[in-house]
Order: sequence, then C-alpha cells, then structure tokens
Amino acid sequence: MAEVSAHSHTVDLTRDRLELAWAAVTHTGRRREVNQDAVLAEFPLFVVADGMGGHIGGEIASASAVERLHAVADTGSVSTKAIEKALARAVKDIAARPEATDEATGTTVTGLFLDVSGAEASWVALNIGDSRVYLLRAGAIVQVTTDHSVVQELIASGRLSPEEAENHPYGNVITRALGPSESVTPDYVRLDVVDGDRFVICSDGLTKELTDFGIQHFLAEHPEPDAAVEAMLDAALENGGRDNISIVVVNVSRVPGP
Repeated sequence: MAEVSAHSHTVDLTRDRLELAWAAVTHTGRRREVNQDAVLAEFPLFVVADGMGGHIGGEIASASAVERLHAVADTGSVSTKAIEKALARAVKDIAARPEATDEATGTTVTGLFLDVSGAEASWVALNIGDSRVYLLRAGAIVQVTTDHSVVQELIASGRLSPEEAENHPYGNVITRALGPSESVTPDYVRLDVVDGDRFVICSDGLTKELTDFGIQHFLAEHPEPDAAVEAMLDAALENGGRDNISIVVVNVSRVPGP
C-alpha cells in the first residue's frame, strides 16, 4: 500500500487563526504498470498532476509540473502569476526531454492554494485538465473545478447527460493539458475561507471509481484527513483501480486568535 503523508500548519490572520490539516497519497492502481501521477502537498499549495503519454512522457510531464510548483510553494507566497511562470518553466523542461515531446504527452494540473495577500485570506482553486477539486461545506459536496474534457463539453451543450457521461467512450479524452508545445493558463476559482470546510483534490483515477456521493460518504465517515484518504484509496482499489489514483484532503479550522 502507498504511504499516506499527513501534515498540519497554523496561519495567523488579522482577527483569528487558521489551522490546516492535510494528507496525501498517490498509488499506481491495479491495472497500470507505472504511476504517471505526481502530488504536491506543501503549505500553501496543494496540487495533483495526472500525466499522460507513451513510454515515460506522462511521468516526465507531471513530475516537471510538480517540481516547478514545489519551488513556488517553498517561497511561502503563492500567486496566480507565480503559478503561471512555474508552468511555463515546466513546459520548457518537458520540451527539453526528447522522450516526452510527442503530441500525446501532457499532464493535468489541478489544485488549491491559500492567498493571504489581500485584506481577507481566500482559497484559489486552479485547473488544467480533468483532475478535480471538491469542496465539502455544511454537509454538501460540490465540484469546484470544471473538467476540460470532451465529455464535459457534451454535457455543457446539452448533448449528453451526466449519467450517460459515466460510460462514454471518450471519457478519458481531455481538451486542455500542460504539454511540451505550449503553456496553458489554468482556470481559477476564488473561495472564502470558512471554518469546517474540507477539500479533496484528486486525479480521475479516484473519480472513475467513486461517485461524488461516495467521496462525501468517506469524508463524513472519517473526520481526519489521513483516515479519509486511506478509506477513499481502499475503496477505489476495491472498485477496480483502473488508473493511477492520487488524493489530497485538506481540513480547514478557523479559531479565535491569541
């Protein structure tokens, strides 16, 4: 079984304090020989990258994206501008590797960071591809990001229902990815920082095996991030584990300041 990493961090805000706890895991799954996913879970940035491409192209693409974003996280100050610069550098890294320059090579880049640059702290979700960020707030789960996929475009145009999409033959075809040819700007969604919120960042290896309701169920059953991550991974593997599986769970608590 892949090792689950668990961490915590405290942030002093203007009027109160933010206590974060998170856990992360990445697993090859039951049917793939290699894991082309890469994960970054280091405050204030949490990212899942799902690589694709023949040979080792997908591994190179996802690792390059996470390595460049890790350098941004290490500064302790993350912004959309810094993320886009890091992704542009990752594109150059990928293009410099001959084994990763075919048209099929690329990676999703999906995640979340805490922005404390404004008067009020806020979360910013970012997305390229079909990995996802979910938010569990007040007992209801919502998908924060929108998939960049053929199936999602068919749903948006009314030509496909969400139920039909689950088994659509183009279910794995994405319309945007970070690859060796050009940098892609992520979509961003800004969110308030709310006490009790829980985030799930995951590759489609999880959502192929668990519905949104299933993700919500395991969050409800397991208040601690590491237990929730382990339970979701176990369930995804039991349901087939058809792809690489990466999961990050972040718990948010706002408490009175000192």
